[in-house]
Amino acid sequence: MAKSAKSRKNSKKSASGKAPASRRSGLWGILGRLILVGLVILAGWMVYLDAVVTDRFEGRRFEVPSRVYARPLELYDGTSISAGALGRELELAGYRPGNGSSPGTYSRSGGRFIISTRGFTFSDGAEPKRRLALTVSGDRVTDFRVLNGPSSPIVRLEPAQIGGIYPAHKEDRILIQLSDLPPLFEDTLLAVEDRNFYQHFGVAPMSIARAMWVNLQAGRVVQGGSTLTQQLVKNFFLSREQTLVRKGNEALMSVLLEWHYDKQDILETYLNEVYLGQAGVRSIHGFGLASQFYFGEPLAELDLHQVALLVGMVKGPSYYDPRRHPERALERRNLVIDVLASNGSITEQEAMRAKARDLGVTSRPSFSENRYPAFIDLVRRHLARDYREEDLQSEGLRIFTTLNPAIQYASEFSVKQTLDRIDPGNGDGGLQSAMVVTSRDSGEVLALVGGRDPRFAGFNRALDASRPIGSLVKPFVYLAALAQPQRYTLITPLQDKSFALVFDNGQRWEPKNYDGLERGDVALHTALSRSYNLPTVRLGLDVGVDSVVDLLQDLGVSEAIPHYPSMLLGAVPMAPVTVAQVYQGLATSGFNTPLRTIRQVTDASGEPLSRYPLAVEQVLDPAATHLVQYAMQETMQEGTGRGAYRRISRDLALAGKTGTTDDGRDSWFAGFSGDLLAVTWVGRDDNGPTSLTGASGALPVWADFMASVPQHGLSPVIPDGVQYHWIDPQTGALTDEFCEGARLVPFIAGSEPTQTRNCGGTLQRQLRSWFEGLF
Repeated sequence: MAKSAKSRKNSKKSASGKAPASRRSGLWGILGRLILVGLVILAGWMVYLDAVVTDRFEGRRFEVPSRVYARPLELYDGTSISAGALGRELELAGYRPGNGSSPGTYSRSGGRFIISTRGFTFSDGAEPKRRLALTVSGDRVTDFRVLNGPSSPIVRLEPAQIGGIYPAHKEDRILIQLSDLPPLFEDTLLAVEDRNFYQHFGVAPMSIARAMWVNLQAGRVVQGGSTLTQQLVKNFFLSREQTLVRKGNEALMSVLLEWHYDKQDILETYLNEVYLGQAGVRSIHGFGLASQFYFGEPLAELDLHQVALLVGMVKGPSYYDPRRHPERALERRNLVIDVLASNGSITEQEAMRAKARDLGVTSRPSFSENRYPAFIDLVRRHLARDYREEDLQSEGLRIFTTLNPAIQYASEFSVKQTLDRIDPGNGDGGLQSAMVVTSRDSGEVLALVGGRDPRFAGFNRALDASRPIGSLVKPFVYLAALAQPQRYTLITPLQDKSFALVFDNGQRWEPKNYDGLERGDVALHTALSRSYNLPTVRLGLDVGVDSVVDLLQDLGVSEAIPHYPSMLLGAVPMAPVTVAQVYQGLATSGFNTPLRTIRQVTDASGEPLSRYPLAVEQVLDPAATHLVQYAMQETMQEGTGRGAYRRISRDLALAGKTGTTDDGRDSWFAGFSGDLLAVTWVGRDDNGPTSLTGASGALPVWADFMASVPQHGLSPVIPDGVQYHWIDPQTGALTDEFCEGARLVPFIAGSEPTQTRNCGGTLQRQLRSWFEGLF
């Protein structure tokens, strides 16, 4: 029994010894299984992350917006431009005032300019950097010389970027390669952001441990130990939330990225991805765009102090924004320069010189929001014929347009200045305006204003305000008649006498002249130049409404036109850009010249994709069109457009036409010189009445613009089959040049009068010839 008790005691002792060991082994087993499960999960998660990293990085294709450029400015002896316009155009292209010795700078003393160009790669070849000297005198370039660089009689400046077509996420960038980096750029970036970049495998354990200790003490993420690779992973793959899980994913993906790709590939991608600021709703990514955005210069041309500023901004682009916080930016830049000096990348003297420089930031971004939203709107509509919207947003296309910055500035200024004068309230419901300016010969749209505020990217009145055009339709009524020379000439008498039309439904239409007067018989050219309604309607009914409609459609009007007698007085709704299209036919002596805003589209490397050559088609009788041009010149000299010469020298020959609708709801003017065609509309968005006519509303805007732009007067080429004869206005008979009141009038051959009136002018002509022979 004693033995049995002892045995039980020993047995109990043995059991109690095994229990802790058994429990420990059980815990280790559970822990092992958990570790194994964790490793399996981690391995699976690593496989997933690896797929994410390789898929995105292998197929990485930055969505680069299309860039829209103005036309390049060509400088040579004789270039038509004012000194003020040249200065504004240089500023628009991101040139900075200076001594004109470094690329992208210019100096100006009065009309004397020294310009150092940056060079530009056009589709037909590279335009090299040059240093130019020139003088602007009398709105013309003189004494043009190339001081440095390849000699050339004509130099194209790089075109100003006027906008872009951006992807939905609003990211913007200019792609660069490592070969585009200026001296010391890589050294500066690595010294500040990741000095062990070429030694680590994506993460820096000591930096992470130090950051983790600080973060644990703070109870939140307050410090990072990120390498360049981790920064790239954060920007490229992950959200910006500051959590430990996100940091863990960042570290794992960084290791995977380094495992698959070499350092050069990672660095180049980082250079194009890093966030460096904001331009309105657009985010500035990559050093290539940041260089243009802050300095207006290509990255490769930056100096040390500029490089230091860009690299310093990586830490906090908003906090160190040099435009909003120049003191912070300067302090941060100088700190970066000190880092370079301390590690021996530059000498103390170089550091002192760099820190003595100012920030050198342009006063405004050279890459800003679309500067001319109304014009860009028309460009996009033209591009939509050939390109998908997603390609325009992501393929980095370069779109070279026809916009002339000097003409655009003048048109915007004229709209604002004139409307502020005639409608000083400028409140809601006030007057609005639109203007379209084209090259008379080519139909290129040089400027387009969509409203009183040209920067407002909303309702584009130049394209979408379809309003009755009033008397602007009249030249086409007279054109239809003059195309029948056996029936009508410029001196054919027309009845300026009231009448009424009664339609089948009993409705009565009784047109009236604007002033309510009737003048009996008036010459056809007088009826047009004075814009009389009664003779116009009589003439239109005689030649047929359909004939007038056909002319408008031949000139490019695609919208439906009402076939009613009222359309002869302008009951035809058109947008200003459509009016410009049809008047282009009058300006070009009868050619249908489709308006164009695009000269060429290239891919990101400059290879041509599409060209938009001039396309014209003769659709009007050039002889009849010449006669209408004659009457439209008379409109400016003697008729409803004569008020323009209060602002414009009478030496500038012009042709034009006013237009007014009922209650002055729409005030129009369309006219052209030897170089430019311009169409102006003034009215209210709510279609409310105004006290304006075409001569008191739209014409002052038009005249102010034409007076401010260098150009040549209109001198139409006399087409075959047109002859000029001296006419007695009272009798319509052929007469002599020296007869009192004689008028020189063009006729289509065979339609001139047969009767003559002799006033003794032959003797006067003989005496004049004799005196001219003496001297």
